[in-house]
Amino acid sequence: MGKIIAIANQKGGVGKTTTTVNLAASLGVLEKKVLLIDADPQANATSGLGVDVDGIEKGSYQLLEHTMGVDEVIIPTDSPNVDLIPAHIDLVAIEIELVDKDNREYMLKEALKGLGDRYDFILIDCAPSLGLLTLNALTAADSVMIPIQCEYFALEGLGKLLNTVKSVQKIHNNDLDIEGMLLTMYDSRLRLSNQVVEEVKKHFADMVFDTIIQRNVRLSEAPSYGESIIKYDASSKGASNYLNLANELLKKNKEKV
Repeated sequence: MGKIIAIANQKGGVGKTTTTVNLAASLGVLEKKVLLIDADPQANATSGLGVDVDGIEKGSYQLLEHTMGVDEVIIPTDSPNVDLIPAHIDLVAIEIELVDKDNREYMLKEALKGLGDRYDFILIDCAPSLGLLTLNALTAADSVMIPIQCEYFALEGLGKLLNTVKSVQKIHNNDLDIEGMLLTMYDSRLRLSNQVVEEVKKHFADMVFDTIIQRNVRLSEAPSYGESIIKYDASSKGASNYLNLANELLKKNKEKV
């Protein structure tokens, strides 16, 4: 099976979905086969790839419920080499439905066993919480990528997330690695942005990606058109940043992919 990466941070507004969608699109352009799993009830990754959320009848909800197999819930997207398991607002109920199941943290891991080797990367867009949806993603994943915005309170909640990762490593998934921390929403003109970069690199050193995602108007506009930044404006700074991230990820994983 390809490498499974959960993109997670329980803090909202850090560029998690933006990263999942645009990293997937960038890897696709670099001719890697990618499956994006939308595990967030807000379904922003689904709509961000141009899929009408209101028209979704099957997706990550059915996959986690085990009422449908993985092959039944995958749909193609307009992004080259990128397939999607979409989300729908119904996904918000899955945590209540899973809570009484003995193997509730392993539902996604079990469901993905049928994928085989058809994808190089499986990217999971996690919900902005540390509930059962995110626990399922971390239990199924090989690694976790953590976006951190270069703004005030950037490190707020990060300790809690890292403790959750440690707990998952200890109890559910011994092999879970931290793929890296990704600095997002960086503005070189702002002293605060530069302070956050310095602080994160001081605390986490080698765990931080060299690539930094800069603030970019085109990057903010793309989701409202249901397009990745690669499709919306390939010449933009945002597209360049995410292609750099994809290349850095490939370099880091060259022996595995």
